[in-house]
Amino acid sequence: MPWRESCVMDERMRFVVEQLSGEWTMSDLCDRYGISRQTGYKWIGRYRAEGASGLVDRSRSAKVHGRATPAAIVDLIVRLREARPSWGPRKIVAKLRLEHPDLTWPAASTAGEVLKRFGLVSGRRRRWRAPPRPGALTAPERPNHVWGVDHKGWMRLGDGKRCEPLTMTDIFSRYLLKVSSTSSTREEEARPLFERAFEEYGLPEVIRSDSGPPFASPGLTGLTALSVWWTRLGIRHERIDAGKPQQNGRHERFHLTLLEAMRPPAANRAEQEARFAAFARDYNEERPHEALKDLPPARFYKSSPRKLPKQVPEPDYPAAAALRKVRSNGEIKWGGRLVPISCALVGEPVAVEETQDGDWLVSFYARPIAIIDRHTSRPRRPNAEPTPSSEP
Repeated sequence: MPWRESCVMDERMRFVVEQLSGEWTMSDLCDRYGISRQTGYKWIGRYRAEGASGLVDRSRSAKVHGRATPAAIVDLIVRLREARPSWGPRKIVAKLRLEHPDLTWPAASTAGEVLKRFGLVSGRRRRWRAPPRPGALTAPERPNHVWGVDHKGWMRLGDGKRCEPLTMTDIFSRYLLKVSSTSSTREEEARPLFERAFEEYGLPEVIRSDSGPPFASPGLTGLTALSVWWTRLGIRHERIDAGKPQQNGRHERFHLTLLEAMRPPAANRAEQEARFAAFARDYNEERPHEALKDLPPARFYKSSPRKLPKQVPEPDYPAAAALRKVRSNGEIKWGGRLVPISCALVGEPVAVEETQDGDWLVSFYARPIAIIDRHTSRPRRPNAEPTPSSEP
């Protein structure tokens, strides 16, 4: 049924006003006015672009050439954008190509023009991009080579309680391993989540985090109870530089996508957890990823062959190393003096080996944690891994 003839302009303006009020879905409103959804989107798009003048009839002369996108394809693109308002044209086309491989799909640029025509695309603000870090961060080469972990910025839930989500992703495959609505950055909340992740997916080779709690501390070694546990499990902890979130860029970019599951905040923690669980399933199994040839992360991820051991292995220190147990105040006794190392290592054995330049290297499992100066007996951070002396 066409627009009522009484006053076409009035009808179109009422339609626009009611649609912009947010009280009607597009489908229901179009049914009420007896028009197709495609027609409804056309007038909304014209109004947004030109105001009331855009609701005036235009010339009916042919403007369509032989390569115009078929109406059925246009409708599928528009419907998916309506269901996934945060998806861009490339992701939309990739998803539709997977769902309808028998159809011929246009380029992402053409899909973008379709979305513009229906008023479903707004301008994008250019973002500043930092230059790549010229350091020695590990480049992931396979699943579970490097996991990225972080706490997303906190928010207030509907019941007034604080939520500071903990996230874990496999950087190679972009697979979302865990996302949980923790209330703080305390180790007591984080460790059970890592235990469940290790039990479900196995152990990574490297965990990359920032230098904040509960992953790292500002002390000499940077160790915390959590990173001590990772080291004992044979996981290398890799920290990005302070104030350089771009060094964990893939994980940080994921946090922008996670906002879909955080806005608006849920009423309570249980509801937020349910929302995160649904988001994780969709992100891993349905959402195309541009860096993965427009396939979802689940197509590339597989669990680690390194399983969480029931009992943490003891350190295998060199026979030539001197062993010291860290005292209750975080110190070891060396050369007749008490040397501060780390309170996170209280009760743990560390190895001390002489280096080629005569200083002393302190290691915890395979991790160098300090250098004891041969002249002052004061510890310092190891800038690089010193080479132990070959002499017994």
